[in-house]
Amino acid sequence: MAKRAEILLVDDEEALCNAASKILQKENYRVSFVHTAKDGLAKFESENPDLLITDLMLPDSDGIAVLKRAKEIRPTVEVIVITGHGTVEKAVEAMRLGAYDFIEKPLDKTQLLKAVAKAVERQRLAIENRQLREELKAARGEEPLIGNTPAMVEIKKLIRQIAPTDVSVLIQGESGTGKEVIADMLHGFSARRDKPIVKISCAAIPETLLESELFGYERGAFTGAAGSKPGKFELADGGTLFLDEIAEMSPALQAKLLRVLQDGRFQRLGSTKDIQVDVRIISATHVDLPAAIAERKFREDLYYRLNVVHVDIPPLRDRREDIPLLADHFLTKYAARMQKKVTSIAPAAVEQLQGHSWPGNVRELENTLQRALAMTSGEVVENFQLFHVGDTSAGGKSSGPSVTVPIGATLAEAEDVLIRETLKLVAGDKEKAAKILGVSSRTLYRRNAKPA
Repeated sequence: MAKRAEILLVDDEEALCNAASKILQKENYRVSFVHTAKDGLAKFESENPDLLITDLMLPDSDGIAVLKRAKEIRPTVEVIVITGHGTVEKAVEAMRLGAYDFIEKPLDKTQLLKAVAKAVERQRLAIENRQLREELKAARGEEPLIGNTPAMVEIKKLIRQIAPTDVSVLIQGESGTGKEVIADMLHGFSARRDKPIVKISCAAIPETLLESELFGYERGAFTGAAGSKPGKFELADGGTLFLDEIAEMSPALQAKLLRVLQDGRFQRLGSTKDIQVDVRIISATHVDLPAAIAERKFREDLYYRLNVVHVDIPPLRDRREDIPLLADHFLTKYAARMQKKVTSIAPAAVEQLQGHSWPGNVRELENTLQRALAMTSGEVVENFQLFHVGDTSAGGKSSGPSVTVPIGATLAEAEDVLIRETLKLVAGDKEKAAKILGVSSRTLYRRNAKPA
């Protein structure tokens, strides 16, 4: 059974306190009351009620002072003020100072119950939201989304607004900006959080296998299908399906995905039986989808289905003010894991980080901090080893790292060396490596190249 909300009433009128208590107790609230500001604050500190209701005019003080002190003691408490004739202006001032609502004398039963119900519900939701934040933070072992620049503040605000809904979300951003982190947050703050979030990269799986991975298959559906297997949609039923690199999906599969989004039904490969699922779709890409639509590489109708709400993550180079905050976070995180006694980053090294272009974004910064910690023996990181991909000198030659291929190597061997070294340079980010090499990310996945 849910805990009954506890209400503290501070008012010097005995008759009002008795009447309000009876009204609220009939609605299953627990009510206590006192008649002075001093007694009210003492009781507030000792009993920690869910809701404080205080008159603006008290014998030994006023409700504004009670409100201010209560908010100092516990900033998250909800406060309703009672105002008499001629004190409405003070009630408005109280709301500016953090009061949730005000009610006028003489008390109206309907008005009182409505204001209390809304305030208690707001308190409940605030507590639940804080608990969810702590749970998600604990589950990830870190603050989910780090950054205080205006763009990041707006993204966090947007996540809080849309997470409780079931709308489809399209996350746009360069590789390494944190698209998967946002997908995790959207799921973790939603009503679906107790159900799974199932993730699949549309670029990591060959086109011929992606359909069976999404929708599953029955025995004998194709060569090698020795038994039946549920797909990602079935596994995500009741939860969230995260489709990463959605732009890599073939037009034929896009059409099948669209049908699922329209009616929530699909068939496993080799089956004629419809399967109904309840899945929230979050998708992500670094590709400019409107441009892909213009080039007939992506379906416009699917785009509108996926892009009900759009989250655009800025690259790290466009929010350099967040770099020291991120660097400190990764320093603390990995110093503990590596059992290093590194406690800080030298100011010159911080400037070095802020001057870098970060083609690999937050993922590159994270890997850079790990590398620096592994190589640091003291308590301070003095400098960083940074790679400048694609920089060229005045003579047109690359000023970045080079690759050596021995004479006599085959073309395939030379390609393997180039792919492997490029992947090392970008910390294993295949999408970034593909962009540098001028090939599709699917090509790298097919080659199964890995950093040495």
